Amino acid sequence: MAQPERYELLSRGLADGVRSHEDLIGLVLLGSTSDDARLRRDEWSDHDFFAMTAEGRGARLRPDLSWLPDQDRIVLTAREGEIGFVAVYDDGHVFEFAMSDAAELAGAVAAEATVVVDDAAGTAATLVRSAQARARAADGFDPQNDARLVLVKLLIGVGRVRRGERLNGGAFIRQWAVNHLVRAIRGRAPGESTALRDVNDPVRRFEREHPVWGERIAAAVARPEEEAAREVYALLLRLQPGWAEFPTRAAQAVAQRLGWD
Repeated sequence: MAQPERYELLSRGLADGVRSHEDLIGLVLLGSTSDDARLRRDEWSDHDFFAMTAEGRGARLRPDLSWLPDQDRIVLTAREGEIGFVAVYDDGHVFEFAMSDAAELAGAVAAEATVVVDDAAGTAATLVRSAQARARAADGFDPQNDARLVLVKLLIGVGRVRRGERLNGGAFIRQWAVNHLVRAIRGRAPGESTALRDVNDPVRRFEREHPVWGERIAAAVARPEEEAAREVYALLLRLQPGWAEFPTRAAQAVAQRLGWD
């Protein structure tokens, strides 16, 4: 993260840039960029935000990022999908943001959010209320389903690794299987979650709430692909005792298909 003084200066620069642009109507600071989560910031915290355009103006405005602050210090900008952007400054500070109108952000999900700039109709505030309501509605886990998906991702991933597709297979093992394992763990121990949990990404800050699990999973995925898969499988089995709905037969079938003892 930039020094606190520079971080705040960039936040003010963002607000000034949005206010001075006739076709930008809103600025919403998200996550640790927001006021509510500012105490969570550390040296690696970025600026995450929505820059809201007037209705129907997004496509025309997106090629122009001249409203971002400190233009002379920006070393790169890049697109992420249709409405997503990233900008990197010469000190390594990162902006990640969506630039779009309210209709294009209709499915957005948000937890902590601060509306800094809004139009007279309160378009940004309305968007935030809807995004936070969607986050609350989606904030739940189905550990039985996630345990099943761990097995599916491991089975597919190992198969692809054995086929020679190490990059794709490794992603199934280290990313998709791990994501579902984390969700299963969270679902089985809901009382251990704290305000640190990210409702958009269950893997974020997982190690701070579940340090032992986090260390074991990190050690597992550091191994070569198939060894990593076997370790993730073994970690999944740690959830089995006392869990009547654990997919025991499926776990046995996967191990048999892969030739694991």
